[in-house]
Amino acid sequence: MERIPWPVWRISLVIVFGAFVGMLDSSLVNVGLDRIGANLGATLDEVQWVSTAYLIALAVSLPLCGWLSRKVGVGRLWLGAFAAFTVASGLCALAGNVEWLVVLRVVQGLAAGLLTPAGQTVLGQAVGPQRLGRVMSILGIAVSSAPAIGPTVGGVLLDSLSWQWLFLINLPIGAIGVALGLRYVPRGEPGTPGRLDWTGFALIGLGLPLFVYALSAVGEGGGGIKPAVLVSLVLGAAGLVAFALRSWRRERPLLDLTLFRNRVFTAGTVSSLFIGAAMFGAMLLFPLYFQILRGAGVVATGLSLLSLGLGTMVVMPLAGWLTDRHGGGIVALAGGVGTVLVTVPFAFLGADADPVLLQVLLFLRGMALALSASPAGTAAFASVRREQLPDATTTLNILMRVGGAVGGATIAVVLSRLLPTGAEHAFQVAFWWLTGASVAALAAAWWLWRVQWHERIQPAVVPA
Repeated sequence: MERIPWPVWRISLVIVFGAFVGMLDSSLVNVGLDRIGANLGATLDEVQWVSTAYLIALAVSLPLCGWLSRKVGVGRLWLGAFAAFTVASGLCALAGNVEWLVVLRVVQGLAAGLLTPAGQTVLGQAVGPQRLGRVMSILGIAVSSAPAIGPTVGGVLLDSLSWQWLFLINLPIGAIGVALGLRYVPRGEPGTPGRLDWTGFALIGLGLPLFVYALSAVGEGGGGIKPAVLVSLVLGAAGLVAFALRSWRRERPLLDLTLFRNRVFTAGTVSSLFIGAAMFGAMLLFPLYFQILRGAGVVATGLSLLSLGLGTMVVMPLAGWLTDRHGGGIVALAGGVGTVLVTVPFAFLGADADPVLLQVLLFLRGMALALSASPAGTAAFASVRREQLPDATTTLNILMRVGGAVGGATIAVVLSRLLPTGAEHAFQVAFWWLTGASVAALAAAWWLWRVQWHERIQPAVVPA
């Protein structure tokens, strides 16, 4: 394998700051919604928009990443998004009422929607396809560790400080990240992306957030679908379908969906979609398992989940090395098998499960997740040309967001319908559903491996 020079590692470490702070912020703020509402005199429905507005805004800006990357240069876009996110974090801490806080969270979400795909594009263009796995594994450590430590950090902050520190904690991380980015991140060359496809942006810019919001609302609403939520779901799905049809036919679309003619890219993104469903479903299910079934507090729950993040962090560098050496498909397949095998035992565990056994299973699941999540996406990115990376990273992140919304909503609906009949039974059924999502991710990883294997042997086949 080609050696990765230190300047490339340095760029990847700087990009990690953006990925880490974006993922950390969401889990931190969700922990403190009750405290924020009490201090700002807001009802539960009102303060819930502090979280919902962030997710919707993130979904709105995500489709613009590819076009903006070509317009201003992907490094400049990453720096601008990180700076805007950091400034918005500080302003959130100064908000005097919930209305202003929601507005500022929209600004945060718009910036966060650009951070991850822009960072992935910077890394992909800096390192090249043959070394992408090892570099992307560093980014994967940040993405996986931030949600794991977020509840613990949030609980500790709220125990001793005001809710404003849930946002102020982003300031030193953001300041360091932007300063290092100005010094080390390549700016990228501005291109000529053509006029923005405003019709296409309207379709996906409304369709994606409506679809994600509707799925979230279904989960929060106890499984009953209100008419407004159903309308949002239908309009969101229609907008996404219309966007896809328009983009496929258009010469210079907002997103180049002809990337799906590339079989490796298609298999990698589909695999990432199902991995997103399993991963985000687990992010919802495991904290509730400890809080509801085992009666743990916020801090205790966060500490209990540290082993999950630790398992991912330990194995992620190995996953990157294996991806560069053997291809992302076979690594994701191994991770998918491990994820299924480690998820099944949770469907049999009750409230009195041995704590040591739980920690071992969580650690093993973190290891399996490291072997499945990053390699699939890396395989997709490595299969496209350098100039296609902005559209590739944006498309994959959109599908992971949709998959995550579906996975989270499914788990939430299952729990809300079954909890009245008994918490232990409800969680066992929910873990079977999570196992089903993991099996779907495993099947997609098998497809990715088969496609990569076929493409490797195809050049050696000489027609008769």
